[in-house]
Amino acid sequence: MRKILIVDDEPNIVMTLEYTFKKNNFEVFIARDGQEALEILKSQLPDVIILDIMMPLVDGFETLQHIRQNEQLNHCKVIFLSAKNKESDIEKGLALGADAYLTKPFSLKKVVEKVTDLLA
Repeated sequence: MRKILIVDDEPNIVMTLEYTFKKNNFEVFIARDGQEALEILKSQLPDVIILDIMMPLVDGFETLQHIRQNEQLNHCKVIFLSAKNKESDIEKGLALGADAYLTKPFSLKKVVEKVTDLLA
C-alpha cells in the first residue's frame, strides 16, 4: 500500500484529502504543521508528501529543506499545495526540490492525477 503524508493546518483541506486518498488505497498520515511532519518522518517513509507552505511553527519551505537533507527521504515525492500563487513562490518551491507545485483553491482530481503521475 502506498503511503502519503498530508501536511496542512486547515482541517477541511486535511479531511478532504485524507478521505480521497484513503478511497484510492493509500495509507494516510496527517500533520498540522512542519514540525509535526518532521516528527512523523522519523518513523514513516511516505511515497508522497503533500505540503502546505503557510503553517505555524515550521513553514513548508523549511520543512522541504529538512526533507531534502535527509537521505532516507530522497525517494519521497513532494507536492506543494499552497495559496501562495506568485511566480516567485512557485519558483522557490521547485528550486528547493519540490516535485510539483499546485495552488489553492485546487481540484481534487488534479491533486490525485499529480500524485498518480509522480508515482508512475
